[in-house]
Amino acid sequence: MKVYHSIEEFPSDINTIITIGTFDGVHKGHQTIIDKLNATAKKEGLQSVLLTFYPHPRHVLFPDDQKLKLISTIEEKTQALEKTGLQNLIIHEFTVDFSRLKSVNFIRDFLVNKLNMKHMVVGYDHHFGKNREGTFENLLALSELYDFKLHKIEPQNVEEVTISSTKIRNAIAEGDIEKANSYLCCDFAINGKVEKGNKIGNSIGFPTANIRVLNNWKILPKDGVYAVKVFIQHQQFYGMLNIGVRPTIKDDSHTIEVHIFDFNKDIYNQNIKIEFSERIRGEKKFENLDSLKKQLQIDESKCKKIFNLLRK
Repeated sequence: MKVYHSIEEFPSDINTIITIGTFDGVHKGHQTIIDKLNATAKKEGLQSVLLTFYPHPRHVLFPDDQKLKLISTIEEKTQALEKTGLQNLIIHEFTVDFSRLKSVNFIRDFLVNKLNMKHMVVGYDHHFGKNREGTFENLLALSELYDFKLHKIEPQNVEEVTISSTKIRNAIAEGDIEKANSYLCCDFAINGKVEKGNKIGNSIGFPTANIRVLNNWKILPKDGVYAVKVFIQHQQFYGMLNIGVRPTIKDDSHTIEVHIFDFNKDIYNQNIKIEFSERIRGEKKFENLDSLKKQLQIDESKCKKIFNLLRK
């Protein structure tokens, strides 16, 4: 997959089939759109192109609204899209001026004239352009005017529930990682850097790596304990992770710390990726560190059972 950081970077002599969207948290509904994109590209002798935007349009148009958290950073989105068979990804800078483009100008000047669009694939609820005026009906009229074919993908369901990024964000915020993962193409993950902590975990036999997430817009799961997969320098490990304020040790700071099973290397300042598999329990205050240690032993057994790591 080739990655371009503006529409202007894309070669002008390539005929394309295009889909457009934020594609936050590449999910199974997105995969259906991309599958159609790739199949039609192959059939028609075109190059498949996914056009997305950075920063997220909501963050540009409503900078004071801190509510929208994202399932994936732009780096995570790019990595997920690399696995879909997509040929070209364009990450175009979203600005206030860009948002003022009328749909007809965007289609004509950017998609048809600059990207040589011959086909377009859209989702069932697709809108774009100034005031979201680019509806499917509007696109149909423009496709006749500018001679491109339009393909509409119907909503994709899991257990009769229509998949959407909003529903995935809600599931993550509620700690329902299994539901979120059932919608996503890859398990929900965070990326960060390992920082020094207060080493209380060492004193009770559960050393942890404290993680600082590098993107402030990244959504985090509900506070609690999770079974996780851990990736360090392309090596996979298993562990259990706590998100929260650690009420037992009376520390009000919100932290993310992971205990990696059968691991004792120094990884301070290294990048780390965490994939969430299952929520074990909510965060709880214990009477003392001994009580906390006993609960952590129970948590460890549950997590190892999930990953089939218990010795028989």
